[in-house]
Amino acid sequence: MSSSGSRRGPTGSVTARALNLLEVFSPDQPVLTLSEMSRLTGFPLTTVHRLAADLTAWGALERDGSGRYRIGLRLWEVASLAPRGTMLRELAMPVMEDLSQITQENVQLGVREGTEIIFLERIGGKRAVPVRTRVGGRFPIHASSIGLALLAFAPTVVQDEVLSRPLERFTEKTITSADELRRTLAEVRKRELAISDRQVTMDALSVAAPIFSRPGVVAAAIAIVVNAETAQTTALSQMVRAAARSIGRALQPGGLTARGQVGGLQR
Repeated sequence: MSSSGSRRGPTGSVTARALNLLEVFSPDQPVLTLSEMSRLTGFPLTTVHRLAADLTAWGALERDGSGRYRIGLRLWEVASLAPRGTMLRELAMPVMEDLSQITQENVQLGVREGTEIIFLERIGGKRAVPVRTRVGGRFPIHASSIGLALLAFAPTVVQDEVLSRPLERFTEKTITSADELRRTLAEVRKRELAISDRQVTMDALSVAAPIFSRPGVVAAAIAIVVNAETAQTTALSQMVRAAARSIGRALQPGGLTARGQVGGLQR
Protein backbone atom coordinates (compact mmCIF):
# COMPACT_ATOMS: atom_id res chain seq x y z
CA MET A 1 0.00 0.00 0.00
CA SER A 2 1.16 3.50 -0.72
CA SER A 3 2.57 5.44 2.18
CA SER A 4 0.28 8.27 1.20
CA GLY A 5 -2.84 6.13 1.51
CA SER A 6 -5.39 7.02 4.14
CA ARG A 7 -8.25 5.25 5.86
CA ARG A 8 -11.60 7.00 5.83
CA GLY A 9 -13.63 4.48 7.74
CA PRO A 10 -17.03 3.19 6.58
CA THR A 11 -18.13 6.58 5.24
CA GLY A 12 -17.82 8.05 1.75
CA SER A 13 -19.18 6.98 -1.59
CA VAL A 14 -19.38 3.35 -2.66
CA THR A 15 -16.62 4.04 -5.17
CA ALA A 16 -14.34 5.50 -2.50
CA ARG A 17 -14.96 2.53 -0.22
CA ALA A 18 -14.28 0.06 -3.03
CA LEU A 19 -10.98 1.79 -3.78
CA ASN A 20 -10.08 1.78 -0.07
CA LEU A 21 -10.73 -1.95 -0.04
CA LEU A 22 -8.44 -2.56 -3.02
CA GLU A 23 -5.77 -0.39 -1.43
CA VAL A 24 -5.20 -2.76 1.50
CA PHE A 25 -3.65 -5.39 -0.77
CA SER A 26 0.14 -5.11 -0.93
CA PRO A 27 3.22 -7.18 -1.81
CA ASP A 28 3.40 -8.16 1.87
CA GLN A 29 -0.31 -9.00 1.97
CA PRO A 30 -1.36 -10.13 -1.52
CA VAL A 31 -4.05 -12.51 -0.22
CA LEU A 32 -6.63 -11.50 2.40
CA THR A 33 -9.74 -12.86 4.06
CA LEU A 34 -12.91 -10.82 4.53
CA SER A 35 -12.08 -10.43 8.23
CA GLU A 36 -8.60 -9.15 7.45
CA MET A 37 -9.98 -6.65 4.93
CA SER A 38 -12.50 -5.49 7.53
CA ARG A 39 -9.75 -4.98 10.09
CA LEU A 40 -7.44 -3.14 7.68
CA THR A 41 -10.11 -0.80 6.31
CA GLY A 42 -12.14 -0.30 9.47
CA PHE A 43 -15.29 -1.20 7.49
CA PRO A 44 -17.98 -3.45 8.99
CA LEU A 45 -17.73 -7.06 7.86
CA THR A 46 -21.10 -6.80 6.09
CA THR A 47 -19.84 -3.82 4.07
CA VAL A 48 -16.64 -5.65 3.13
CA HIS A 49 -18.62 -8.72 2.10
CA ARG A 50 -20.85 -6.66 -0.20
CA LEU A 51 -17.98 -4.70 -1.74
CA ALA A 52 -15.87 -7.82 -2.24
CA ALA A 53 -18.76 -9.55 -3.99
CA ASP A 54 -19.24 -6.64 -6.39
CA LEU A 55 -15.49 -6.34 -7.08
CA THR A 56 -15.21 -10.08 -7.66
CA ALA A 57 -18.14 -10.08 -10.09
CA TRP A 58 -16.44 -7.29 -12.08
CA GLY A 59 -13.02 -8.99 -11.96
CA ALA A 60 -11.10 -6.57 -9.74
CA LEU A 61 -10.79 -9.32 -7.12
CA GLU A 62 -10.48 -13.08 -7.40
CA ARG A 63 -11.47 -15.61 -4.76
CA ASP A 64 -9.53 -18.82 -4.22
CA GLY A 65 -10.78 -22.20 -3.03
CA SER A 66 -10.27 -21.33 0.63
CA GLY A 67 -12.39 -18.17 0.38
CA ARG A 68 -9.47 -15.72 0.41
CA TYR A 69 -9.19 -12.81 -2.03
CA ARG A 70 -6.44 -11.46 -4.27
CA ILE A 71 -6.27 -8.72 -6.93
CA GLY A 72 -7.89 -9.84 -10.18
CA LEU A 73 -6.55 -9.68 -13.72
CA ARG A 74 -9.31 -7.31 -14.86
CA LEU A 75 -7.80 -4.57 -12.70
CA TRP A 76 -4.40 -5.11 -14.31
CA GLU A 77 -5.99 -4.95 -17.79
CA VAL A 78 -7.52 -1.57 -17.03
CA ALA A 79 -4.36 -0.21 -15.38
CA SER A 80 -2.28 -1.18 -18.41
CA LEU A 81 -4.27 1.33 -20.48
CA ALA A 82 -2.85 4.32 -18.55
CA PRO A 83 -1.31 6.31 -21.44
CA ARG A 84 1.56 7.92 -19.55
CA GLY A 85 2.94 4.59 -18.35
CA THR A 86 2.21 2.63 -21.51
CA MET A 87 3.85 5.04 -23.94
CA LEU A 88 6.93 5.57 -21.79
CA ARG A 89 7.38 1.87 -21.25
CA GLU A 90 7.08 1.04 -24.95
CA LEU A 91 9.58 3.72 -25.91
CA ALA A 92 12.01 2.89 -23.12
CA MET A 93 12.06 -0.91 -23.31
CA PRO A 94 14.52 -1.29 -26.24
CA VAL A 95 16.97 1.06 -24.56
CA MET A 96 16.50 -0.62 -21.17
CA GLU A 97 17.12 -4.02 -22.73
CA ASP A 98 20.33 -2.74 -24.33
CA LEU A 99 21.47 -1.30 -21.02
CA SER A 100 20.67 -4.52 -19.17
CA GLN A 101 22.51 -6.67 -21.71
CA ILE A 102 25.60 -4.46 -21.58
CA THR A 103 25.80 -4.20 -17.79
CA GLN A 104 24.04 -7.39 -16.61
CA GLU A 105 22.60 -5.18 -13.84
CA ASN A 106 19.15 -4.04 -12.74
CA VAL A 107 17.68 -1.32 -14.96
CA GLN A 108 14.65 0.64 -13.75
CA LEU A 109 12.22 3.19 -15.19
CA GLY A 110 10.15 5.43 -12.93
CA VAL A 111 7.85 8.44 -12.93
CA ARG A 112 6.81 10.86 -10.21
CA GLU A 113 3.33 10.72 -8.74
CA GLY A 114 2.97 13.43 -6.11
CA THR A 115 5.84 12.92 -3.67
CA GLU A 116 6.42 9.28 -4.55
CA ILE A 117 7.92 7.26 -7.40
CA ILE A 118 5.98 4.72 -9.40
CA PHE A 119 8.16 2.13 -11.09
CA LEU A 120 6.91 1.49 -14.61
CA GLU A 121 9.41 -1.19 -15.55
CA ARG A 122 12.38 -3.12 -14.21
CA ILE A 123 14.73 -5.52 -15.95
CA GLY A 124 16.72 -7.73 -13.60
CA GLY A 125 20.34 -8.46 -14.46
CA LYS A 126 21.90 -11.91 -14.18
CA ARG A 127 24.41 -10.78 -11.55
CA ALA A 128 22.43 -7.93 -10.09
CA VAL A 129 21.99 -7.07 -6.42
CA PRO A 130 18.52 -7.55 -4.89
CA VAL A 131 16.29 -4.46 -5.01
CA ARG A 132 13.30 -3.34 -2.97
CA THR A 133 11.27 -2.20 -5.95
CA ARG A 134 8.62 -3.86 -8.13
CA VAL A 135 6.81 -2.85 -11.28
CA GLY A 136 3.78 -0.79 -10.30
CA GLY A 137 5.17 -0.25 -6.82
CA ARG A 138 5.62 3.09 -5.07
CA PHE A 139 8.61 4.36 -3.12
CA PRO A 140 9.48 7.59 -1.26
CA ILE A 141 11.11 10.05 -3.62
CA HIS A 142 14.07 11.24 -1.55
CA ALA A 143 16.24 8.11 -1.23
CA SER A 144 16.68 6.38 -4.61
CA SER A 145 18.57 7.82 -7.57
CA ILE A 146 15.40 7.77 -9.70
CA GLY A 147 13.59 9.68 -7.00
CA LEU A 148 16.35 12.27 -6.71
CA ALA A 149 16.45 12.73 -10.49
CA LEU A 150 12.69 13.30 -10.55
CA LEU A 151 12.52 15.48 -7.44
CA ALA A 152 15.32 17.76 -8.64
CA PHE A 153 13.20 18.81 -11.63
CA ALA A 154 9.80 18.71 -9.90
CA PRO A 155 7.78 21.89 -9.32
CA THR A 156 8.94 23.98 -6.37
CA VAL A 157 5.75 23.24 -4.43
CA VAL A 158 6.52 19.50 -4.59
CA GLN A 159 10.10 20.01 -3.47
CA ASP A 160 8.97 22.23 -0.60
CA GLU A 161 6.47 19.59 0.53
CA VAL A 162 9.16 16.91 0.64
CA LEU A 163 11.69 19.16 2.34
CA SER A 164 9.23 20.32 4.99
CA ARG A 165 8.46 16.91 6.44
CA PRO A 166 10.50 14.11 8.09
CA LEU A 167 12.53 12.07 5.59
CA GLU A 168 12.26 8.32 6.10
CA ARG A 169 15.55 6.58 6.90
CA PHE A 170 16.29 3.25 5.19
CA THR A 171 19.99 2.92 6.03
CA GLU A 172 22.60 4.92 7.93
CA LYS A 173 23.45 6.66 4.64
CA THR A 174 19.92 7.81 3.77
CA ILE A 175 19.62 11.58 3.47
CA THR A 176 17.36 12.72 6.29
CA SER A 177 18.43 16.37 6.50
CA ALA A 178 16.44 18.89 4.49
CA ASP A 179 19.54 21.05 3.99
CA GLU A 180 21.56 18.11 2.67
CA LEU A 181 18.74 17.05 0.39
CA ARG A 182 18.43 20.61 -0.94
CA ARG A 183 22.15 20.65 -1.77
CA THR A 184 21.91 17.23 -3.39
CA LEU A 185 19.01 18.32 -5.61
CA ALA A 186 20.96 21.39 -6.74
CA GLU A 187 23.85 19.14 -7.75
CA VAL A 188 21.48 16.80 -9.61
CA ARG A 189 20.06 19.73 -11.57
CA LYS A 190 23.57 20.88 -12.43
CA ARG A 191 24.82 17.49 -13.59
CA GLU A 192 21.49 16.05 -14.80
CA LEU A 193 22.54 12.92 -12.94
CA ALA A 194 21.68 11.43 -9.54
CA ILE A 195 23.66 8.89 -7.50
CA SER A 196 22.21 7.10 -4.49
CA ASP A 197 25.02 5.39 -2.63
CA ARG A 198 23.65 2.79 -0.17
CA GLN A 199 20.73 5.03 0.74
CA VAL A 200 18.10 2.31 0.21
CA THR A 201 20.09 -0.83 1.07
CA MET A 202 23.67 -1.12 2.24
CA ASP A 203 24.75 -3.29 -0.69
CA ALA A 204 23.37 -1.23 -3.58
CA LEU A 205 24.35 1.92 -5.45
CA SER A 206 22.15 3.37 -8.18
CA VAL A 207 22.79 5.95 -10.88
CA ALA A 208 19.87 7.71 -12.61
CA ALA A 209 19.34 10.35 -15.26
CA PRO A 210 16.19 12.37 -15.95
CA ILE A 211 14.38 11.80 -19.24
CA PHE A 212 13.38 15.13 -20.79
CA SER A 213 10.32 15.14 -23.03
CA ARG A 214 11.23 18.74 -23.95
CA PRO A 215 13.77 21.23 -22.59
CA GLY A 216 13.28 21.62 -18.84
CA VAL A 217 10.40 19.13 -18.63
CA VAL A 218 11.16 15.73 -17.10
CA ALA A 219 8.81 12.89 -18.00
CA ALA A 220 10.58 10.04 -16.21
CA ALA A 221 13.97 8.79 -15.05
CA ILE A 222 16.05 5.72 -15.82
CA ALA A 223 18.50 4.07 -13.43
CA ILE A 224 21.04 1.27 -13.11
CA VAL A 225 21.30 -0.43 -9.70
CA VAL A 226 24.63 -2.15 -8.98
CA ASN A 227 26.68 -3.60 -6.15
CA ALA A 228 28.06 -0.68 -4.16
CA GLU A 229 31.41 -2.38 -3.58
CA THR A 230 32.22 -2.78 -7.28
CA ALA A 231 30.37 0.21 -8.78
CA GLN A 232 32.16 2.14 -11.52
CA THR A 233 30.17 5.36 -11.35
CA THR A 234 31.89 7.15 -14.21
CA ALA A 235 31.11 4.45 -16.76
CA LEU A 236 27.61 3.93 -15.36
CA SER A 237 26.91 7.68 -15.50
CA GLN A 238 27.86 7.83 -19.18
CA MET A 239 25.62 4.88 -20.06
CA VAL A 240 22.63 6.14 -18.07
CA ARG A 241 22.88 9.61 -19.60
CA ALA A 242 23.03 8.10 -23.09
CA ALA A 243 19.98 5.95 -22.35
CA ALA A 244 17.99 8.91 -20.99
CA ARG A 245 18.83 11.04 -24.02
CA SER A 246 17.80 8.25 -26.39
CA ILE A 247 14.42 7.81 -24.72
CA GLY A 248 13.95 11.58 -24.48
CA ARG A 249 14.49 11.98 -28.22
CA ALA A 250 11.84 9.36 -28.88
CA LEU A 251 9.35 11.26 -26.70
CA GLN A 252 9.73 14.44 -28.73
CA PRO A 253 7.61 15.11 -31.83
CA GLY A 254 9.04 13.20 -34.75
CA GLY A 255 11.41 11.30 -32.48
CA LEU A 256 9.85 7.91 -33.16
CA THR A 257 9.65 6.89 -36.80
CA ALA A 258 8.09 3.50 -36.16
CA ARG A 259 6.87 1.66 -33.12
CA GLY A 260 9.78 0.38 -31.10
CA GLN A 261 12.47 2.11 -33.14
CA VAL A 262 14.42 3.85 -30.42
CA GLY A 263 18.11 4.60 -30.73
CA GLY A 264 20.07 2.01 -28.77
CA LEU A 265 23.31 2.35 -26.83
CA GLN A 266 26.74 1.94 -28.31
CA ARG A 267 28.04 -1.45 -27.33
